[in-house]
Amino acid sequence: MSLLKTTALLGAASLLSQVSAHGIVQGIVAGGVWYSGYNPSFQYQNPPPVVAGWSIPEDQDRGFVSDYTSPDIICHKGATPGGAYVKVAAGDTVELQWTEWPESHHGPMLDYLASCGDDCTTVDKTKLLFNKIDEAGLVDGSTPPGHWASDDMIANNNSWVVTIPSTIAPGNYVLRHETIALHSAQNENGAQNYPQCVNLEVTGSGSNSLTTGTLGTKLYTAQDPGILINIYQKLTSYVIPGPKLIDGASSGSQPSGSASASASASATTAAASTTSGAASILPTGHFTNATATTSQSNSKSIAITATPTKPANVQTSPAETETETSETAAASNKEATTTAAASSEVEPTPTTATLTQTETATAPGNFAASSASQGQAQPTGTGSGSTDTTSPVSFSSTVTGRIGKPTKFVCYLEED
Repeated sequence: MSLLKTTALLGAASLLSQVSAHGIVQGIVAGGVWYSGYNPSFQYQNPPPVVAGWSIPEDQDRGFVSDYTSPDIICHKGATPGGAYVKVAAGDTVELQWTEWPESHHGPMLDYLASCGDDCTTVDKTKLLFNKIDEAGLVDGSTPPGHWASDDMIANNNSWVVTIPSTIAPGNYVLRHETIALHSAQNENGAQNYPQCVNLEVTGSGSNSLTTGTLGTKLYTAQDPGILINIYQKLTSYVIPGPKLIDGASSGSQPSGSASASASASATTAAASTTSGAASILPTGHFTNATATTSQSNSKSIAITATPTKPANVQTSPAETETETSETAAASNKEATTTAAASSEVEPTPTTATLTQTETATAPGNFAASSASQGQAQPTGTGSGSTDTTSPVSFSSTVTGRIGKPTKFVCYLEED
């Protein structure tokens, strides 16, 4: 089998693996500002965006963690600290926007805070002491598998709103946001944890600096009643896992539509790669487009190419504009060169299969946007490319992600 055929199959396999994936936090809203979460495809960009969400490049399948003694349970697989902060006042809310979540994955929603001292960007996650500030579990267990907090998160446009207790002292903290899927929890080690961490800069006049708490690897055990449970039977109660809520924390599920004062923001990125002398066929990004449009905001579509871009009403500095222009030109030249190289290698009657990929991020018209929020240049990663004049396709297929989004790839096939 030729190299080009092999790469075509690998690209399709990668696409299908993403279709079956679960979710990540793609955006955060606090104080009227939208911040990008971390996307595993960021690792393919040079330089990668600097965001407040902790880096989890190993979470390519957007999977789960089930080993409660592993450091991965703290902030997900191989997590390292985010390089920026989300700024929020104590007593205000933080909205965490997930990519679309599977309806079958019922379970609780939990939020923790841990002080990271002077600098969250270099903190040792294994030493963080977490304090629970928000929890919600079973809403109604009368009809199995029941109605859960995760179902409310889905109903809230795949978003969850947590209030930072007004008692929290000013400083830098790690917010550990999590849902636990219980659809296989009737078996030991069957529960699926999806922790996501974000750096916060908390302002205000509170006095609780969270000097105590629970290590991330001590939050749960596989035998906890809220971890080992059969949700396919009528339930009258549910014990939410983890330590008790701290004073001033919140609990209880959120009514549908409570994702207040925000609209959707998709933190998708294009993770495309080209190889000199051959056409490298990879899907252009992860399938993340949680549309979180609420009645209190007017959404505005923003095209995402290489990194989350700022809304049109947010001023871009001259330095950023200059960088974007130069990187756009470079990307255009690179794509044209790659297309020409690939076309020169194919047989006289090559075949192409093209699926249109459109990835957008919607951010509220009345919100500012912060992505690498604190001054990083925003490469667009777009390219004009040369016009394809090859013959019609010899096979046709449409591969669509679980949220209805196609991907784009071109297959050049050779006869053996």
